[in-house]
Formats: sequence, structure tokens, C-alpha cells
Amino acid sequence: MRHLPPVRRLTTAAAATLLTTAPVLFAPPAAAADLPYSDQCAFPNGKYPGRPWSLQRVLLDELWSQSRGKGVRVAVIDTGVDVTNPQLTDALDVKSGRNLLPKNLKDDDGNPLERGKENGTTDTVGHGTKVAGIIAARPVEGTGFVGLAPEATIIPIQQNDAEGHGTTETLADAIRYAITAGAGVINISQDTSNAVKPSSDLELAINEALSQKIVVVASAGNDGLGGNVKETYPASYKGVLAVASSDRNNERASFSQSGEFVGVAAPGVDMISTVPKGGHCSDSGTSFSAPYVAGVAALIKAKHPTWTAQQIVAQIEQTAERTIAGHDRLVGWGVVDPVRALTEDNEPLESPNPQEGLSKPEAPTPAKFQIGETAAERNARLATYVSVGAVVLVAGLGGTAVAIRDARRRARRVVGAE
Repeated sequence: MRHLPPVRRLTTAAAATLLTTAPVLFAPPAAAADLPYSDQCAFPNGKYPGRPWSLQRVLLDELWSQSRGKGVRVAVIDTGVDVTNPQLTDALDVKSGRNLLPKNLKDDDGNPLERGKENGTTDTVGHGTKVAGIIAARPVEGTGFVGLAPEATIIPIQQNDAEGHGTTETLADAIRYAITAGAGVINISQDTSNAVKPSSDLELAINEALSQKIVVVASAGNDGLGGNVKETYPASYKGVLAVASSDRNNERASFSQSGEFVGVAAPGVDMISTVPKGGHCSDSGTSFSAPYVAGVAALIKAKHPTWTAQQIVAQIEQTAERTIAGHDRLVGWGVVDPVRALTEDNEPLESPNPQEGLSKPEAPTPAKFQIGETAAERNARLATYVSVGAVVLVAGLGGTAVAIRDARRRARRVVGAE
């Protein structure tokens, strides 16, 4: 039985040193609405007063004019999801929730551990509650934070905890349960601690989900300091959309795991989200990049219910913001662009293959919101991209889909200019 590592958090210091889950600070009994927001995370905490940077980079009105995720069920396989946070109360399907931690758990002294509610709506860690909020938190007054798919439904599945009691066997069980519960998207924000493949049953469970047209999104891992490259699971399984973390400049976050298996990147630094008992906290890690992408997948699935999982993944990858011509082991096919993914969708796309040398014939469109650099720095960086893009050729058959798409885009621009 292979145990999954404890859920890990990252400090916001420049070194982004990896830590085990820090002790939770429990605030005095008070409604979250009565508490001021604090960077020192507590359960509950006050509301984050502004719009988080990860949402500032998205034109939410344009995005939600296309889809709000209604009717899509997203399974969050994690540490549970707290139902008492007001932004999540109406987002959870409590009846479908499950606690799938191993039974008969005991602490270091041999005393039985309380498993919590059987429907997966207890979260003493806060990890799963943050993940769920990034996907589908409902809008409320007093904060600019909201989920990317605010009408999607969360299926809370408690499968791991701070002590790492979750195993590859219980993870496989959780995936199979998500299938029976009607999930259209599965989010897994955890990974194995080394590059050794887990039990074959976990891969089998993943394949069972994919065969049911379920989009499986997984975090790439936080062991990327110093340029470390290795495979992590379940993110490295074929068909899973592995998500790395990006920062405010659309570059790889220093902690984010690199590798050829990375599909896309998404914001993962200083991520604001919901916490147990109400309010918000900030956290960093690929654990919070994956649900950002899962939210986009839910939006696409709601708009295009007949698309396959492969087509939804291809749409996310092909519309991502790129800084190089092809696949990059740091950020995959680029940083996810929710608006492009929902608006440049006239027909399903084919998923690119990094092994086929896919390249792009022109420089990528700059992100609409660039935070953390000056206008002069941004212009200089984009000029570099244009220079590089001018000499990049389309390589082999693998580049055909992107080349055709970009040629059509240029043709539309020419017609518009005339």
C-alpha cells in the first residue's frame, strides 16, 4: 500500500521553501463577516476585499457571457470541502459527497481518529476547501473573489489529510466513486512524492474515467526548485491534463514541477480562495493551479456538452498563451487563457503532441493582463518574442492543426484591415 504524501503548502517567501502543512490558526468564535481579512490564515478568516490577481487577468463578463459552468459536476478529490463557507454552501452536492479515507485510522498513540462526516464536507486542513472555491465559489458581497465556474456543482470527496492517510488505493476508489456520482470533471490536487509509478490500479481507474468522457485534471507537483525534472502521478498518466504553476508574469513559479508531461500552466502564486467556516486565505502551489484549469474545463463542458475529454483538453492547450513556439517542459503549451478557450471554439481541435515537435508560426498573443512588470519591460519582452517567432518554422505533421488555426486568424485580421 503506497501512501500519498501529506498535503503540502508553500510559504510566500522568495525562496518558496517546501513545507509540510502548517498548523491551522483557529480564530475565536465569530462570523467571518465580522472579521477583518488577515494574511495570517485562520479558520474562519475575513473576506478578501479586492479582486485577486488571478482573476484580474480574466475579463469575467466576457467569459461568463459564454458559460458559467451550469450543469457540470466537478469532483474534488482532496481533504474534504467545508460546507459552511457561504460561497460554497450552494455549490456542494452534499448528498453525493463521500469520506473515503481508510477506516480504523489511529493516531501515534494508538487512539482511534475521528473520520468526520461521511459526506466529505468536513475539512480540518482547508486544502480541499480552497481547491473547490477556485473552481465554483459563488459570488457574494464584500469580496471580489469568485470561482471561475460559479454555476458548476462540486462533489466533495475526502480522500487524504494532513497526515497523508490517503493511499493510492483510496485515490483509485475515489476516482471510481466520482464516475458513479456523475462527475464531468475530476480535480486531483495531490501527487506521489517520487517518480515511481503507483499501483497499476490507479492508472486503470484513470482510464475508466477517461473512457466515460470525464476530464481529469491533476497538479504537476511542487518539487521543481532548482530546475528539478521528474514525473509525478497521477499527472503523468496519459490522458490526464497536468497543470504547472505560473506567476504574475506568466512564467513558471519557482517551485512548480517541470517535465514533458506538463500540459499547461495556470496561476499558482498567492492564490486567494475560500477556507473552512468562512472567509478567505492566500496559498501557493500547483494544488491551486489545477482547479483553475478544472474550472475552465467545466465552462467548456457546459458550453459544448458533446465534446469529448480529449477535445476539451485540446481546446485548453491550443488556446493557452505561449512564449515559445512549441511545447515547453516548464509550462507545457502555455498559460491557460480562459476567455480564448471559450471564444475561439468554432470547432473541436486536435490535441498537440510534444514528441512530434509542434511549433507555432507566429509569436503568441500577449496576455490581456500583465501584473508585476512595467510597460517598458513588457514591450521589450514582447519584442523579443516577435523576433524569435519570425524565424520559427512549422515542424512536421504535428504542427498542422496550429498552423491552420493561425493562418485563419491572420486571414481574418487582413480582411478586417481592408
